[in-house]
Amino acid sequence: MIDQTGLIYCAGVQSAPPGFLRLAGHPVRWRLLTELARTDRQVRELTGLLGQPQSLVSYHLGQLRAGGLVSARRSSADGRDSYYRIELTRCRELLAETGLALHPGLALHPGLGSGPASGPGSGALRVRTRVLFLCTGNSARSQLAEALLGQLGRGAVDAASAGSRPKPLHPEAVRVMREHGIDISGWRSKHLEEFSGQRFGYVITLCDRVREVCPEFPGHPRLIHWSIADPAGEADPRAAFRRVAAELRTRIGFLLARLGE
Repeated sequence: MIDQTGLIYCAGVQSAPPGFLRLAGHPVRWRLLTELARTDRQVRELTGLLGQPQSLVSYHLGQLRAGGLVSARRSSADGRDSYYRIELTRCRELLAETGLALHPGLALHPGLGSGPASGPGSGALRVRTRVLFLCTGNSARSQLAEALLGQLGRGAVDAASAGSRPKPLHPEAVRVMREHGIDISGWRSKHLEEFSGQRFGYVITLCDRVREVCPEFPGHPRLIHWSIADPAGEADPRAAFRRVAAELRTRIGFLLARLGE
């Protein structure tokens, strides 16, 4: 029997669907999650995509944030705006718990749909693709992303990076990549004009400012935005670079899972 609250009564036992199902199962929230799974977005962009009032979109974003499925970061280009991002690692954890709540045979196992946990890029890509990472200075974030994708892509992806106003490669970028087993000490910063006219499968902006000046590239590449703070501006740059490298490694792992679709 099902009562008006949606709780299920069976032989005197009361249960409810796992929190992930109740939170993500709402049509508006599910649409928000699917949009954010593609790219970080501002509220006004999500409002336009969903065709819903901003107050309603903000309410459901608040619900998703409270549940840990979505987080927000103040835009570095315009402090009045915020970028929302999906927490894919948390979603994966909750999906695993949801499966176990229904049946132990639905547990996620390495290599069986567990995403980056089974090894980023573990599935062979059907078609070799090119990915361009952009930030303002091409001295930190985009260089880290290029290096990590080159490592995790296992030769199946051509990674490149550039900036709208290039600056010398940050020494902490070199240091943190050494910790990941990658030597970028001989790399240089590049202006995005060096790649003008070239074709890419994906163009990923890592800086809120460069997103606004990102030029068009031929072939209609997929445009993705990851709103990531500049680690060079933090009080503890070494810790900030490590944190950014870890975030990029996670995001790139999920990106590779999508490239292998």
